[in-house]
Amino acid sequence: QVQLVESGGGLVQAGGSLRLSCAASGTIFSINSMAWYRQAPGKRREWVAGITVSGGGGNYADSVKGRFTISRDTTKSTVYLQMNSLEPEDTGLYYCNTMPASDYWGQGTQVTVSS
Repeated sequence: QVQLVESGGGLVQAGGSLRLSCAASGTIFSINSMAWYRQAPGKRREWVAGITVSGGGGNYADSVKGRFTISRDTTKSTVYLQMNSLEPEDTGLYYCNTMPASDYWGQGTQVTVSS
C-alpha cells in the first residue's frame, strides 16, 4: 500500500525558513527517485525539487534554486525539503511523490508565506 505523509508546513514571514518532511512507505522510497511538488492557489501543481535513489545531489526548479535543499534519509524512509529565504510566491500546498510522479498523492502540507 502506498503511503506518503507530508508534514512541517506552517505560516512564516517572508525571509523565514521551514523544513518539510515526507514519510514514504518503504518499498516506494527504496526504489524510486523522490521529489517535492507544490500547488499554489489557482495554479497547476508544479515540480519543485527532486533527488535520486542514491541521494547524490538534487535538482531544483529555477524559482527555488539556491534557497531550497532536498535530502533523504534511507534509515527513516523520509525525504526532506529545507526551505530558506521564503517568499510569498512560495505559498502553496506541498506534496512529495516519486519522480516522475505516481498517481497517488498524499494530503500535502500547507505553506503560507506572509509579506
